[in-house]
Amino acid sequence: MQHEQRPGRRTVLGAAAALGAGAMALGGGVAPAVAAPQEATARRGHGASYRDLPVPTVIGHRGACGYRPEHTLGSYQFALDNGADVIEQDVVPTKDGHLVCRHENDITATTDVASRPEFASRKTTRTVDGEAHTGWFTEDFTLAELKTLRAKERIPGTRQHNTLYDGVWQVPTFEEVLKWADEQGRKRGRRIWLHVETKHPTYFRKAGLALEERLARLLRRYGRAGRDGHTFLQSFEPSSLQRLGKLGLDCPKVLLLDDLPTRPWDFVEAKDPRTVADLVTPKGLGWIAGFAQGIGPWLNLVIPRDADGRLTKPTTLVRDAHAAGLILHPYTMRNENSFLPAEYRRGTDPNAYGDALGAFKTYFGTGIDGIFSDNADTAVLARDAFLKR
Repeated sequence: MQHEQRPGRRTVLGAAAALGAGAMALGGGVAPAVAAPQEATARRGHGASYRDLPVPTVIGHRGACGYRPEHTLGSYQFALDNGADVIEQDVVPTKDGHLVCRHENDITATTDVASRPEFASRKTTRTVDGEAHTGWFTEDFTLAELKTLRAKERIPGTRQHNTLYDGVWQVPTFEEVLKWADEQGRKRGRRIWLHVETKHPTYFRKAGLALEERLARLLRRYGRAGRDGHTFLQSFEPSSLQRLGKLGLDCPKVLLLDDLPTRPWDFVEAKDPRTVADLVTPKGLGWIAGFAQGIGPWLNLVIPRDADGRLTKPTTLVRDAHAAGLILHPYTMRNENSFLPAEYRRGTDPNAYGDALGAFKTYFGTGIDGIFSDNADTAVLARDAFLKR
């Protein structure tokens, strides 16, 4: 769904008992999380280690999708030009095994495929991670076919101004993004950091289109496979990150975490009963630290919201994750009222901008190490103001 910061495709999985346990572990009544020491939040550079990045790190979510259609070279460029420290990609495969950058394998809303009569017969229903979706899917197209499509704004009702750029860009391959990053790095005199997510890795592995091996080959080819490769690897599925590690990728890895009662899809497939509520306990975070260097929690796991959408007290997640040696890159901050906590909304238009600067500074105050944002320029401005306090 699109409200607040929830991932669009994730459903609640897990028993009500797990929700109760999660409320105990991360409820609004716990003491505020301890902010990181001042020296840990000082501005840093863009060195080879993720520890060298500015803190809080600004991650351009799908590029700068608050201003350009998501996962296009135009979106990535806009984010980089407007101060993002790291640019995010989501990767999914084509029928012939190429990795392309889309938030989902369902490309109905992000391309003009529905208007192409030559592909009308490709419309189908697929069950991905337990949810049925009807539309057009990357795994049913060769790269050559996909390249005939044009990208468009996914939520035009919210971001009508982005529709100006409908049709301007193609769907990029991940290799094209790697070449773009190299070119931008040469122009700027520094390597460009990327934050790469494997989407639905269990689903694609079962379909014979495993993501991890393809991703590993490309990262090695472009000198991004090591700990100094200026690349984060992220996934909602722990086994995907573990597999990437076994393939020899020494990049910093970030486990993404949805709402408390949900279960990673690879846990569902493996009949592992643990939920996110289990993973955010000190024991669970210690387990994550065995194969990852960070977590990417939904922002409500850092500061929950009440029934009216207002922020409550921070949880202990920041403190507990730092105690386990993990950094936190929560998702996703957006400028529009419909996505902001209620106290930061302004006016009655859900698509108008609210007090995003104030919301950013509140989240920064918890001690998080970075944040995904659709609006990199707003995030950078808020960070600068926060660090000057």
